[in-house]
Amino acid sequence: MTISKNSVVTLEYTITDTAKNLLDSGADSLIYLHGGYNDIFDKIEKELEGKTVGDSITVQLTPKESFGEYDDSLVSIEERGEFDDNIYVGEQFVEVIEDEDEAVEDQKISYTIKEITKDNVTLDGNHPLAGIDVIFTATVLAVRKATAKEIKEEHAR
Repeated sequence: MTISKNSVVTLEYTITDTAKNLLDSGADSLIYLHGGYNDIFDKIEKELEGKTVGDSITVQLTPKESFGEYDDSLVSIEERGEFDDNIYVGEQFVEVIEDEDEAVEDQKISYTIKEITKDNVTLDGNHPLAGIDVIFTATVLAVRKATAKEIKEEHAR
């Protein structure tokens, strides 16, 4: 079966930077719904169109095409007293910003702790790979037709 709209695709993948430093080993296979459902970056999806099990691709992505440009406004310094004693650099957590308008979905921001001092904690809301040109290498492990439920929900199960 070839990859086409409404295919569920399983990929074995790695992500490196342009100097070939491993950024994501792809320890777990990537499974996504093909066909413009925003489950995978557009440039990768276009490259996978028509491929079959065993085919491989290598795609270089700019920050704009992948994890976004680095945004300094997403870095903040908070008072150390606002956090538990057992926090650590590299720890990640999600902050939910509730909107008073019930019709508007609450915003979720993932933060990574970048620095801890006696008085402050530096938080970074950027994706860890923001601002980096990356190389996505993948091999197609499986392709199947999506179920009606997957198509309706626009997400592979």
